[in-house]
Amino acid sequence: MRLALYPGECQALNGPHPSRRACRSHPATTSADSGHEPPDTPTRAEQGAPPPGESGRARGVAADLPGYPRRVDTPALSGPSYWETSAPAPDRTEVELPAEVDVAVLGAGIAGITTAHLLTMAGRSVALVEAGRIASGVSGKTTAKVSTQHGMKYHRLAMLHGREAAARYADSQTAALEWIAAEVDRLGVDCAFRRTASWLFTEDPERVPDLRREAEAAAGAGLTAEFRDSAGLPFDTAGAVLVTGQAEFHPRRWLLALAEHAEAAGCVVAEGVRALTVEPGGPGRVVLTTRGRLRARDVVVTTHYPILDRGVFFARLDPVRDLVVAAPVDDPPDGMFLGVDSGHSVRTTPLPDGRRLLIALGEHYRPGSHEDVVGRHHRLAEWARQRFGAGEPTHHWSAQDLTTPDGLPYVGRYLPAGHHLWVATGFAQWGMTGGTLAGLLLRDLVTGEDNDWAPLYDPGRIPRLGAAPNAARFNATVARHAVGDHVRAIGNQRRPADLAPGEATVTRVGARLVAAHRDEEGTLRAVSARCTHLGCLVAFNNAERTWDCPCHGSRFDLDGSVRCGPAVHPLSTVDPSELDSGQS
Repeated sequence: MRLALYPGECQALNGPHPSRRACRSHPATTSADSGHEPPDTPTRAEQGAPPPGESGRARGVAADLPGYPRRVDTPALSGPSYWETSAPAPDRTEVELPAEVDVAVLGAGIAGITTAHLLTMAGRSVALVEAGRIASGVSGKTTAKVSTQHGMKYHRLAMLHGREAAARYADSQTAALEWIAAEVDRLGVDCAFRRTASWLFTEDPERVPDLRREAEAAAGAGLTAEFRDSAGLPFDTAGAVLVTGQAEFHPRRWLLALAEHAEAAGCVVAEGVRALTVEPGGPGRVVLTTRGRLRARDVVVTTHYPILDRGVFFARLDPVRDLVVAAPVDDPPDGMFLGVDSGHSVRTTPLPDGRRLLIALGEHYRPGSHEDVVGRHHRLAEWARQRFGAGEPTHHWSAQDLTTPDGLPYVGRYLPAGHHLWVATGFAQWGMTGGTLAGLLLRDLVTGEDNDWAPLYDPGRIPRLGAAPNAARFNATVARHAVGDHVRAIGNQRRPADLAPGEATVTRVGARLVAAHRDEEGTLRAVSARCTHLGCLVAFNNAERTWDCPCHGSRFDLDGSVRCGPAVHPLSTVDPSELDSGQS
C-alpha cells in the first residue's frame, strides 16, 4: 500500500492510471554526487507496474483521466538542499561582465569553479559566468561523496576499455580527491572534510559474484578495494566492496571558498548571466549572453549539459533525475554506502547541535517521464526511516545527472578539430571527483601543458563497440518520447479551463500544444509545451512545479523561463484567454 501522506498531500498511485490519487486532509505543511548509479534494471514502477502488493487502487482514490492531469494540493515539495540553506553566499548578480578576458568559463558548478580557480592561479584573466547562482545547480544538490569508488565501475571499464584505461581512470580520480584534500588544508577551508570508507553493498546473494569481480577489478586498477561478507549496516547484506581512504565534505562551503579565492586573485564571477551561444571572433571566441558580448581567447563550457548543439552531445548523454531526503538520525552509519540493487546512496553530515544528518538518495527516474515525483520523495523518506530510523525529513531536494554510453566523462575539445572551445560533462553521478578532475585537466589543456589523462576523457574518442547498445538505448528513449508524448497530448481531451487548483495538463488547444497549470489561488498559466531545445514535449514535475523535457533534460519554470539546459531560450507564454475557446 501507499506510504504515509503528508497532511493535505495527494499522491498519484502507480499503475495503469497514474492520475488516481489518495489524499490526507488537514492544512498543508511544507518541508524544507550524487554518489550513486541507478539500478541495473528498471523498477516495477519504472516499468509501469504497481509496486508489489499495490493494486493501483486504495481507499480515498478518485479516478481522473489516465496520464494527465496530475493533482498536487501542496506547495512545491522539493526545494533548496541542506548544503544551500546552511551556506549562504554573497549576491553576484550585479557584477559587470568585462569586455574581454583570456578565458570565459560558462557554468559555475564544481567543474566550472575548479577550472576558473586553477586558470586564475595559472595567470590567466578569467570570467566565470553563471545563469543562476554559483554552486546551486547539481553541485549544490549532490550527496557530496568525494570518492573514487564509482559504483560498479571498474569491472565494466576493464571489459570495455581495458585494464590500463581502468587504472588511468582510478589514478585521475584519486588525484582529484587528493588535490581537494590538499587544497582544503592549504586554504584552511571549513567544509567538514573528513576521511571515511566507501562501501558498495547488495542484499541479493545472487549479486555477490558481481561484487567480487568489482572488488578484484577495482584493486587491479589501484584502489584499496576488498570484498567483505557484510557492510555493517543495520540491516542484512549479502556482500560488500570496501574502499578505504575516501572522503566526504560540505560541497557548497568548499566551492564558495574556492570561488572567493579565485575572485581575490582577479577572477570575475558573474551570476544571473545566461550564455546563449558562442561564435568565432578573430583569434578567439565571442560569447553571446543575456547581458551582451564577452570576448575570450578560450571558452570552457561547464554548463552540466553542454548548451551548444555542435558535437552531437544530445545523442551521447542520457539524463537521470535523483531525489534526496535529509533527516536527523540517532544511530548514524559509519561511512558512505551505495546499494547496487536499488541505487540507494547514503552518507551523513554533522549538524550544529552535535547530531548527524542522514542524506539518502534514490528513486531515480527520467526527467519529464510523467512520474509522481512527490510520491517518490515520500517513498525515499520512508525507506530512510525503515532502514536507518531517520526522523522527519528537514529537506527534500533533487538533482540531475548525465551518463555517457561508454562510462567515461567527456573532458577536452568541444569538437575534434576545434580550437579554443572546451567542454566537461557526463560525470555519471560522480561529479565531486569527476568535476575536479575536469578542472585539473582543462587547466593543462588550455595552458598547453601535456596531460596523460587527456586521451581517456577526449570527447572525440572513437566509440567502443561495446557502448553501442547504450547509445542505441539513449536515442530510442528520445524517439519514444518524441512520438509518444505528442500522441498522448493530441489525444488528451482535458481542457485547461477545467483544471482544478493544483492540476496541470499538456494538451492541444487549436493548432497549439500547450502546457497549462492552475495554482492554488486559481490562476491559470500556460506556456508552449514544446521544449525550445529540439521540440520534444515537456511534462509536469509535481514536486518542483516545473515543466521538464524527457528527451534531453531541459527544465523550465511555470512561467516558461529556463531552469536548466541544454535549452537556453524560454517556453513562449500563452494568453489564458486563448485557452477558453477549448480544443478543436
